[in-house]
Amino acid sequence: MKLDSAGLQVLSREECISLLASVPIGRIVYTDRALPAVQPVNFLLDGGSIVIRTALGSKLAAAARDAVVAFEVDDFDTETRSGWSVMAVGRARAVEDPDEIGYLSALPLETWAPGSRDHFIVVHPEELTGRRIGR
Repeated sequence: MKLDSAGLQVLSREECISLLASVPIGRIVYTDRALPAVQPVNFLLDGGSIVIRTALGSKLAAAARDAVVAFEVDDFDTETRSGWSVMAVGRARAVEDPDEIGYLSALPLETWAPGSRDHFIVVHPEELTGRRIGR
């Protein structure tokens, strides 16, 4: 087991991918008018890529187009003071190919937010890091 300088367990890439796929909600970090912005989103992991479904005219859709973003997921238990966190960094891509939109539309990714959500953002993680804390 590898520990970082703070004594937290460093997770392997495989563990990070497994944990990333285990939760339905994450936080995407992007730039909005030159300032950092964080938005919770439901997502799906497809072939190692993070797939987000949003509205075409949303701030997220505009800001994440061909931009470097961070994506974070976690799970914590306050009673046992244990948990984990995984962060992915990569380029976000707006999906425009009709065949790919058809493929992504068929995935079991239903948005939690109301309204039409027919725009897809795909993030290909170039960096994937994770930490686990526990007693």
